[in-house]
Amino acid sequence: MSAPAAAEASAPPKAKGKKMLVIIMAVVLLLVLGGGGWFFFLRHPATEDGEDAAPASHSSAKPTTPPVFLPMDNMVVNLADAGGEKFAQVGITIGVVDQHTSDAVKANLPIIRSAVLLLISQRTSDELLTKEGKEKLAHEILREVSTPLGYEVDEPDDEEADAAPKKKSKKKHVAAASPIVSVLFSSFIIQ
Repeated sequence: MSAPAAAEASAPPKAKGKKMLVIIMAVVLLLVLGGGGWFFFLRHPATEDGEDAAPASHSSAKPTTPPVFLPMDNMVVNLADAGGEKFAQVGITIGVVDQHTSDAVKANLPIIRSAVLLLISQRTSDELLTKEGKEKLAHEILREVSTPLGYEVDEPDDEEADAAPKKKSKKKHVAAASPIVSVLFSSFIIQ
């Protein structure tokens, strides 16, 4: 009687342990599935039509690493206004894909800074006061930052470029995508 009594006494704890194990496994499974669903919806946002939205990142940018931002010293530049009395104080921050590219930009910073100063000095205050003028300047600065690193940046489409047809070359030149992802203005003062 003592052997069956011992077996009955030990049976309920095993059943209780199995129930607890099943509950723990169910909770872990729910957490894994919930996390996977959350990750899926963050990585693949849907548009209002229910279609997947196209990613807005650069093709050369690594999607898992955030860009590196490299602030340049503020620049004070005389503008091309009549009389030569207008000037701009501009702060620029350059966004690059990684630390290696940041180091390459730093190595070429005197060349880049000179090119940017020349670009800004060719503008008038009227041009730089508009949003379009600032966006055009940012694109041109992007080109000037990319050039010393050996990359080409496509020119933006202008109405003038559409009016005058360009001759197409027989060979297509395919340039590698620039590792410079953005040109941001941290300050922009015109006086």
